[in-house]
Amino acid sequence: MTWFESFILGLVQGLTEFLPISSSAHLRLTAAFADWHDPGAAFTAITQIGTETAVLIYFRKDIARIISAWSKSLFDKEMRGDHDAKMGWLVIIGSIPIGVLGVTLKDQIEGPFRDLRLIATTLIVMGIVLGVADRLAARDEQGAKHRAVRERKTLSELGVRDGLIYGVCQAMALIPGVSRSGATISGGLLMGYTREAAARYSFLLAIPAVLASGAYELKDAGEGHVSWGPTIFATVVAFVVGYAVIAWFMRFITTKSFMPFVIYRILLGIALYILVGTGTLSPHAAETAG
Repeated sequence: MTWFESFILGLVQGLTEFLPISSSAHLRLTAAFADWHDPGAAFTAITQIGTETAVLIYFRKDIARIISAWSKSLFDKEMRGDHDAKMGWLVIIGSIPIGVLGVTLKDQIEGPFRDLRLIATTLIVMGIVLGVADRLAARDEQGAKHRAVRERKTLSELGVRDGLIYGVCQAMALIPGVSRSGATISGGLLMGYTREAAARYSFLLAIPAVLASGAYELKDAGEGHVSWGPTIFATVVAFVVGYAVIAWFMRFITTKSFMPFVIYRILLGIALYILVGTGTLSPHAAETAG
């Protein structure tokens, strides 16, 4: 991998990690369109440490408060009813599905799941799911203004059942094209949470999974499967760009619809089907490119 490739891939990672369009799919597609070697699941996992560091800094106050309350709840029974202490446990519970499936499906994640035909399918299907969830949220928001429906839920109403459902949604993002934020936000909206609540919990829930995945894949870098210099550079680029994207996205979702992302996903998926179907692009493009 050249330094230029690492810069572009880091830029793509930072731009797409928090938007509901799938960073892993875009890294895969960037390599395919540019005729570069597929950066692979290990590179993706490691560069996600950069974007997740941006989450740690952006939500540092929330995270510090949650860790403090959760730690105290281990020894103080009265603290176990505290909202932040519950959030700590819910993040742990919600991380179980992706932890189990990530280890179980490791070979599929690094192989068959990177087929461009599967990516095209997940882009379209999850785009439709996000669109439906977004429309339901918009309908409820309008109804709540006229007191026709109950207001949408906030994170203070999050329980074990919903936390696990969020976790299952996040685990779906092991397949490129699904999108971690897209799946968890869609799940949250379909369960009746506000856009802001769904997005905030999505970011918090991703922290253990992404950091654990990146640490797990670091062994590949040590064994020579990943170029250290370019990978670290891409991770730094992803961090800087990712932080800016988080700040923009959290403002965006408070007033805007997810429909631009829905349309983009569906059009990209259709275009990918056409390119593969006409033979312009191999479903395994870039996997053997030099």
